[in-house]
Amino acid sequence: PLPAQGSLLYLDALHAAFPQALAPQGTALLSWAPAAPRAPAGWPLPTLYCTPAEAGALPSRAAALRVQLLFALRERALRVLEAGLADELHDALAALRSGWPGLAQDLALGRLSPQPGLPEGARGRLQALLVPDATRAAELRAECSRGFEGIVQRLWPQLEVVVVGTAHGAEQLYCHALRQADCKGLPFYCPFYQAAGALLGVNLWPKEPVPRFLLCPDWAFCEFLPCPAEEEPRTVLLGELWEGREYGLVLTARPGQYRCRAGEVLRVAGFHKQCPVVEPVRRESQTLSVRGESIPEEQFCRSLCRAVALWPGARLVDYVCVESGLLGASSGACAPHYQVFVELRGLRDLSEGQRYKLDQCLQEDFPTYKSFRFKGSIGPLRLHLVGAGAFARLREALGPPVPMPRVLREERLLQLVQSTVIS
Repeated sequence: PLPAQGSLLYLDALHAAFPQALAPQGTALLSWAPAAPRAPAGWPLPTLYCTPAEAGALPSRAAALRVQLLFALRERALRVLEAGLADELHDALAALRSGWPGLAQDLALGRLSPQPGLPEGARGRLQALLVPDATRAAELRAECSRGFEGIVQRLWPQLEVVVVGTAHGAEQLYCHALRQADCKGLPFYCPFYQAAGALLGVNLWPKEPVPRFLLCPDWAFCEFLPCPAEEEPRTVLLGELWEGREYGLVLTARPGQYRCRAGEVLRVAGFHKQCPVVEPVRRESQTLSVRGESIPEEQFCRSLCRAVALWPGARLVDYVCVESGLLGASSGACAPHYQVFVELRGLRDLSEGQRYKLDQCLQEDFPTYKSFRFKGSIGPLRLHLVGAGAFARLREALGPPVPMPRVLREERLLQLVQSTVIS
C-alpha cells in the first residue's frame, strides 16, 4: 500500500493543477486488480469515484474494463479519467470502438449484459446500481457514429486530465497513441514512481508533458550506482547525487527486506527543496543480447518506431521481442537472432523489403549490432504480424496490472503470442 503521505501529495498536486478534479463522483477508474481492488490513489475514496470497486475485482480483465467503462459512460460530467496503466485505458477504449452499440443499449435499459468473466452474482449486484438513461445512450450513439478521433473529450466535455499509473518505458507507446487519437487535447499525468513493489517518488508537476518524480527519503531506503559503472562500484546516497547523471537503483523497500538491485536506471533532472527529482530512463532487465550487443528496450523501441514510419499507413499498437534461443529448435539452424512480434493498425501485411527495414534501422542505430550482422554471428531479424487484440490477451494472461515486458523471457508467454501470428 502507498504511504498516506504519497496519496495526500498526489491529491494536493492534482487539485492545485486542476481545481475541479476532486469533484464528488467526478473520477472514473479503469484498472483491473482482482486480488486487492484499490484506486491508484491508495485509498478507496468512494465519494471521488463513479466506478464501483467490485467492477475492478472481476476475474476477467476484459470484463472488468468493459464494466468500468459502462459506469464511466453514465457520468457526462467526468473531470478525471484514471487508469492503472496506459494500456488499460487503451484496451477499454478499444472495447468502446468495437462494442459501442451494446454499451449504448445497456445504458438505455439500465442493465449489464452477460459476458465471459462476469459471474452472475457480481452481475446482479452491479446491475442494481444502474438506472435507464436513454438520453445518455443517444449521446453515446451520436458521438461514436461520428468516428473516434477525440472521442474521450466529446463523450466527457468537462474532462480535465487523464491519470495513468505508468507513463515511461514502452508504456509511452500507448500514451502517445492515445494523445494522438482518442484522448487528443488532454494532458496526461503520471503521479507515482514505483519499483520492486515500493513507492519511491511522487510527481508534483501534473501539467508537464514529461513525468518527473520527487524522491521521498523516508518511503524506502535507496542507494545508487553511478552509470556507466565504475571500476570499483560504490553506491551513493540521496545527498550525493549529481544533476544530469544516470544511476542504477539499489533498493531496500522495508526494514528486514533484502537489499537488491531494482533493475531501474534513473536520471537526476534537478532538485526540489534539496530532494532529488528523477526521470526513469530504462529497465536493465529489458535488454536484448544474443551476442553481448546489449540493446536496451527503449532504444529498440525507437528503432522499431522509425521502421514503422517507413511502412505507409501503418500504426504500431504494441510489440514484443524474443531472443531466438527461447524458441529452441523451432528457430531453425541459423545464427542467433531476434524474433519480433508486432500488432499493427492500418496495414494487413508487409513485403520482405518492408520487413527488412527494421533490421536496417537497428544496424544504423547500433554499430555493434551492425558489426555482428556483417560477420554473420547474428542472423537476420525475423518479423511476425499478430492478430488484433493479441497483446490485450497477453496482458490478461500476465495477471494484475504491471508493465508488460517487451523483451519476453517466459516460454508460456511466447506460446500465447505465437498462437496469434497471422504472417
